[in-house]
Amino acid sequence: MTESIFHPKPVDELTFTDDGMFQAVLRDPEICAELIERLLHLRVNHIEYPEVEKTIAPYYTTKGVRLDVYIKDTDKIIDVELQSYPQEALGKRTRYYQSMIDMDSLIKGHDYSELKDSYILFICKHDPFKDENKNFYGLPCYTFKNMCEENQIVNLDDKSLKVIYNASAYEKEKDEKIKSFLHFIYTNEPGIDDFSNRLSVLVEKIKDNEIFRRDYAAMNLHDRDLTRAAKKEGIAEGLLQGAAQTAIKNAKALLADGKYSAQKISELLNIPVEAFLKDNQVSSGFPKN
Repeated sequence: MTESIFHPKPVDELTFTDDGMFQAVLRDPEICAELIERLLHLRVNHIEYPEVEKTIAPYYTTKGVRLDVYIKDTDKIIDVELQSYPQEALGKRTRYYQSMIDMDSLIKGHDYSELKDSYILFICKHDPFKDENKNFYGLPCYTFKNMCEENQIVNLDDKSLKVIYNASAYEKEKDEKIKSFLHFIYTNEPGIDDFSNRLSVLVEKIKDNEIFRRDYAAMNLHDRDLTRAAKKEGIAEGLLQGAAQTAIKNAKALLADGKYSAQKISELLNIPVEAFLKDNQVSSGFPKN
């Protein structure tokens, strides 16, 4: 079987929503601040230079998280993510990102009371939410914060907010600035919006940057290596599963023959008794060989 070939998108075909380009554009602090102010309706009074693809892994035993753009203002922390393709468990993903962001702060010696306001902002090209009948809700924006179910006036006041934009519903957005931005995300057409046009111009400028081209090539080599490793791991896992199934089949045949006890079969084939007794009606009166 021939190995599948990894085909990265050529650098000259990249758009703002492509992985690598999105992070590169938001390296510009002014662009980053304007995007946040436009989408979250809040003032950014200071930006520490955006940390692109920040990895938070508090302990070696925990699953780390790689954030697209991780921004620290004087009184708030903002994670900006862009999803060009639908992904599963978006809600649980935001929950885990939130926990890692807080853990990152606490590890640095902060007390609970010192935790900064936290914003997780997802910009999705497609609607990430469906109802029980698999129909999309079709909202251009979904805002989530912790409220009291018994009385929604009561706010937990944990200073965390999750905002998820659905660019495919840009026509329903009432805020003209956000509507123009979502239109650009969904169509890659900046239109007459000044901000979207600056993003588009910056994308073209970055494509000609030799450092970006080099880094993008390196990123694709890394991704190709990961793809190959994952494929090999999958093949190895399949072989192991096949071997295990054969061993269980043999164990059941020996058990049906009645010459060996379950314990002896387990020792001979080096598999646990439960693996081949499962789904079988077996008496306890086996011969003791």
